[in-house]
Amino acid sequence: MIRVLICDDHAIVRQGLRQVIAETTDIRAVAEAGGYPEVMKPLRSEEIDMLLLDISLPGKNGIDILKIVKKEFPKLPVLILSMYPEDQYAVRAIRAGASGYLTKQSAADQLITAIRQVVGGRKYITPELAEALANTLGRDADVMPHEVLSDREYQTLCLIAAGRTLSQIADELSLSAKTVSVYRARLLEKMGLKNNAELTHYALKHGLVELDSQ
Repeated sequence: MIRVLICDDHAIVRQGLRQVIAETTDIRAVAEAGGYPEVMKPLRSEEIDMLLLDISLPGKNGIDILKIVKKEFPKLPVLILSMYPEDQYAVRAIRAGASGYLTKQSAADQLITAIRQVVGGRKYITPELAEALANTLGRDADVMPHEVLSDREYQTLCLIAAGRTLSQIADELSLSAKTVSVYRARLLEKMGLKNNAELTHYALKHGLVELDSQ
């Protein structure tokens, strides 16, 4: 029996995932969490075979949690399930130690296949993620400006480009508006951009956000 810990801040999403898993005979959702530090408690006290982790979480985001989990439990498979398309966060997730990355638009049978595959010791790579990973090969000598950003700076970049205000980003990330302003200032400096308009143009040009996100 594969014992899964679900971490998502939306109760209705957790319920839906439990229902999908309940239809199998070899997988069971044994614990759930809404974010950090809730997710660490069952990992330390229960037998968990894999973690199903969302990226957009209050406080520490999924990438932050992933890094913490992999440091304490290096052999634990972590499958990222996110609302963001592969070209935004998947490569960062894999580099941080994730065993796979799926969007929440994925079919239920795809999720079950991914769970079984990562618990079996393999990576779960969709064609979209494979393409995103291939596009990063050989780039070390010519790193894109957004690739030098921290995970939180990158998340702020994507949200600003998607049309969110600083206050909306602060609410979404459970941060203060002042902290978000600091992230914005840092990412503009690192990328050599002057304002939100240039930032948004860059994000659209490099496919970091979808046009219909505007």
